[in-house]
Amino acid sequence: MTETAYPAPIFLVGAECSGTVLLRLMLHNHPQVTWCDEFEYAVDRIDEQGQFPELQAYYDWLATHRIFQSRGFIIDTTLSYPELIQSFLSQQQERHQKPIVGAIVHRHFDQLLQIWPNARFIHIVRDPRDVAQDAVNLGWYGNVWMGVERWLIAEQLWERFASQLPSDRQFNLRYEDLMAEHPTMLNQLCAFVGVAYDVAMLSYTDYTDYELPNPKTCQLWQRQLTPHQIQCIEARVGHWLQQRGYTISKFPQLNLNGRDRLYLRIQSRLARAQFRLKRYGWQLFLQETLTRKLHLTALHRPLQYQLNAIDRRYLKKSWH
Repeated sequence: MTETAYPAPIFLVGAECSGTVLLRLMLHNHPQVTWCDEFEYAVDRIDEQGQFPELQAYYDWLATHRIFQSRGFIIDTTLSYPELIQSFLSQQQERHQKPIVGAIVHRHFDQLLQIWPNARFIHIVRDPRDVAQDAVNLGWYGNVWMGVERWLIAEQLWERFASQLPSDRQFNLRYEDLMAEHPTMLNQLCAFVGVAYDVAMLSYTDYTDYELPNPKTCQLWQRQLTPHQIQCIEARVGHWLQQRGYTISKFPQLNLNGRDRLYLRIQSRLARAQFRLKRYGWQLFLQETLTRKLHLTALHRPLQYQLNAIDRRYLKKSWH
């Protein structure tokens, strides 16, 4: 199928750990809306010049892509790259028999316009001090200074991207506002999507571990982070934090020189390696690292399958 077969989709964008999964569940439970989980595989292989990947190499890459494999989408090798990506959303739409489809995309979301020039975007942002701690807990980074990395990249990209996007094709909200005023925010969001609010949007509690919106899930950093950790985050993203409507803490501003930043990067990499060693075991960790670094594709693939299986055991199943 081509783009013209369906209305342009809607994409939920923002950094990981910013409430995208919770908001996806709300949208997906609307009777007229279905929403894919992470859809980065649609854009991760498009290069900086907007060139689409070679298809056979893309098929091979998808073969070990944990999230793509979990969706059960069929790859139609007769389609062009844009048609193939559209077909994944079409399959999602047909599977759930709903007229409106969307997906989460955390990075490279500006490349979506290469496939859907008229796509619309929902942008969600969360206090980066909460995001940073979640990223550390997930093992993505080893300290909160690095833990805010993905948040910073996503917000910088959105700043550039949104300035070129018509206002009627973007909807901005903060996670904290969604938690505090979810009836108002969901009504506004539904108006942007083109549907009426439905109470079924909150029925995700029937089959997931996610709770109803609660303001108590906001500003956890005030209780969980040390003053030095807060200072580290604010030293890196203080300007962006204020620009997104958040208040700087009362702690003195921390000035990190080049040596300090290098230490934090190295310490984060070591802590992340330790996390992976604990999760996968030293033998699998070492074999996967070596085969990936040496581009030994045939040897690496079965190892990646093992990693995917282990990761799935650690992840909560939050979708049908």
